[in-house]
Amino acid sequence: MACRIRSRVTCTVFRIRGGRRIVRSNEREGPAVLGLREQAAALRRGEVSAEELVGESLRAAEEGRSLGAFRVVRAQAALNEAREADKRLREGERPPLLGVPVAIKDDTDLAGETTPFAVGGRHPVAVEDAEVVRRLRAAGAVIVGKTTTCEIGLWPFSESSTGCARNPWNPDHTPGGSSGGSAAAVAAGMVAGAVGSDGAGSIRIPAAWTGLVGIKPQRGRVSGHPHREPFYGLTVCGPLARSVGDAALLLDVLSGNHPEDVHRLDAPVSSFEEAAGAEPRRLRVAVSFRMAFGSGGRLDPQIRAAVERVARRLTALGHKVFPADPDYGPVALGLVPRGTSGVADWVESMEGGEFEPRTLAEARLGRIAGRRLLPLARWLEPRLHRRVGRIFRYADVVLTPTTAQLPLRVGAYEGVGWRRTQGGVAAACPYAWPWNVLGWPAVNVPAGLSEEGLPIGAQLLGHDADEATLISLAAQLEKEWAPPRAGPRSRW
Repeated sequence: MACRIRSRVTCTVFRIRGGRRIVRSNEREGPAVLGLREQAAALRRGEVSAEELVGESLRAAEEGRSLGAFRVVRAQAALNEAREADKRLREGERPPLLGVPVAIKDDTDLAGETTPFAVGGRHPVAVEDAEVVRRLRAAGAVIVGKTTTCEIGLWPFSESSTGCARNPWNPDHTPGGSSGGSAAAVAAGMVAGAVGSDGAGSIRIPAAWTGLVGIKPQRGRVSGHPHREPFYGLTVCGPLARSVGDAALLLDVLSGNHPEDVHRLDAPVSSFEEAAGAEPRRLRVAVSFRMAFGSGGRLDPQIRAAVERVARRLTALGHKVFPADPDYGPVALGLVPRGTSGVADWVESMEGGEFEPRTLAEARLGRIAGRRLLPLARWLEPRLHRRVGRIFRYADVVLTPTTAQLPLRVGAYEGVGWRRTQGGVAAACPYAWPWNVLGWPAVNVPAGLSEEGLPIGAQLLGHDADEATLISLAAQLEKEWAPPRAGPRSRW
């Protein structure tokens, strides 16, 4: 269900001890919004209390309700947790995010809240935290709410009967999906960082369309528990933030496995935040505009130009940049069985769920064909690794657009059937999903603005478990060349 409320935004400012200010806006004019690391440092120095920070986050979420970033806000629970964080800070505890407000996507179990995943109807209250929530709590973060998404994460927009997220840069447009609410909350300054999940670009697409950094980690880097293998290996959780360093810190916090995870990494990187502060070596960067077979999209010229600007900047930074395309082969055969079977599993697990017809159509495809083809998808995986991975014989990183089109308008697919929705979104977002099939890491970096003032993203694609190289390169780009990021035109 598309929302029809027009958004108006005001800029909220409050002072912290020492005369410094926090501003709830992404606009360059005026003081900058404090990031995750800056908030954590201010808390450790005693310049601000966790109760003040969380209270300001809650006020920002309330003032920005028309953006629809949150499905549920935990106002009283978050304030209680903030007061407990202040007590721990006074006692000298120093977990990395102690007292810092963050948000999680509404596909993630949070004890005491439901997990409808944008499906209408009645849903049970979760009795235990998901593993990523447990890790956030262990790091001291205060979860202020659960963010808006689309039904079972199917689409690159975040609209359903349970809510509708709008883009803070222009509320007539979507922030993307399916982690659109998380992206809107971060881009609008309600929180400095949020967790999303990415099964076909669902972190990177919203990051591209809201001017953020979004990291899809290596499969097995971040636990999906209580799901042993989310969407049969397609989906991973990861961070959205306004800077590479903040996203890297959040990835450090989220990284790790649960004993029941199907995919596990035995040798985790010691610190992605350190990688964000390290200068990358001279890298070989392949620039590709090729779409995988079956996408059928047309690349917007403004997006091509923006990615070419990023390529020129990488050359100026001393990297070897050249055109080259991955050989994707039959990669779609690794996507469809996993995706449709995963949707079928979710639908069957939600007794009493009220589903959109296009969700039921996807689930039906999963029951009829997807599950039968899962063995083929698994058989293909090592062969696809070898085929696509040939590009890493002569490249360290692949640079592509994150999306083929600028942010879609809110309601563009309201009431539209499965076939038209699937065809339209595949054309708009053909670049992200192959890396989910492969399980390899990818990072969206802001690449400037369109003539209409909408954000554009570029995608850095890496080889097996090589997030550190991508993060280091993204941080170098961010430091040496900040593309236009004037901030949202609208105000909540």
